[in-house]
Amino acid sequence: MALPQPNPHGSPFAKDAGDLSNLALHPKLPRLPCPPYPDIRLAAPLYGRVLNAARAFRPDVVHCQTEFIVGRIGQRAGAAVGAPCVSSYHTDFSRYAESYGVGWLRPSLTRYIARFHSRSRRVYTPSEPARQDLARIGVHNVEVWGRGVDVEQFHPAKRSAALRRDLGIDDGFVFLHVGRLAAEKNIALILDAFELLRLREPLLRAHLVVAGAGPELNALCARATDRMHFLGNLDRHGILPSLYASADAFANASETETLGLVILEAMASGLPVLATPAGGIADNLRDGVNGLAFPPGDAAALANAMARVMTDDPLRHELGLAARRWAEDRSWQAELDRLDASYREVIANGPHADP
Repeated sequence: MALPQPNPHGSPFAKDAGDLSNLALHPKLPRLPCPPYPDIRLAAPLYGRVLNAARAFRPDVVHCQTEFIVGRIGQRAGAAVGAPCVSSYHTDFSRYAESYGVGWLRPSLTRYIARFHSRSRRVYTPSEPARQDLARIGVHNVEVWGRGVDVEQFHPAKRSAALRRDLGIDDGFVFLHVGRLAAEKNIALILDAFELLRLREPLLRAHLVVAGAGPELNALCARATDRMHFLGNLDRHGILPSLYASADAFANASETETLGLVILEAMASGLPVLATPAGGIADNLRDGVNGLAFPPGDAAALANAMARVMTDDPLRHELGLAARRWAEDRSWQAELDRLDASYREVIANGPHADP
């Protein structure tokens, strides 16, 4: 990111960027699917293309959003052009190794992540538990940032009776889950809880809607009953906000989130959240205030929480209102103002300050 400065060429990001249109400001890196998880794309390590873009753009600060190929290239390019580098820590990849059956890789991944972020002038992570995780592996220059949600894009007013009819869910109570369908997200537990709910309360007309894709999609769909709906990936700006607002409660069973952005999106949409208060989710979930908490891996407890929000209308209403208020206090505008101030502080300390 470059700080706002007078630019005789206009915005380098505009389609009509004038003299800058011939510069490699948007280098394209060929990508290949990761074999165990095709939705993850691995970029080719074409350092020269990124370096040329950095030299053309002359950034004041380089922000590396991923720890792997693109992020490492960004660190090298930033050092080459004399710009301080900062980085983001959003995902505990070392913990994911356990979910994918390669737990023996976890120590190596942990060491790599520690080395990567130790090169940064500042590290941004979206929750206090994630900051503590980094501290335990020796990364200390960490700022909790990025807990924002677009409260206009995700809003209760986007509830759509037409969408509910189109999906065949207009006749009952709708539990929603949104996210990657991957082993570490523990979506199977939500399905288990939903089946328990239907066994215990056969007269309650409930639906479970799951939006997202990933390596677990086929296995989860194979378990689907007549009131489970798998929608795949949806347009974030068109359909997804309406889907959130058209549901009645949000269910999440992940224990590995550094933030859990879907939790904030659900709250902004006025949904009570049923989740395990682990990792970054613990920063936002308040049991009995804006949602209901259940212990890790406890399908029976989640089923109890589902039954409770279905049958207690005043409780569900109060939880939904409080969830919306919580999200409104975490709008992106405030978070971006904080980031601007943080960038300027990093730049003022110079590119070669001790991290």
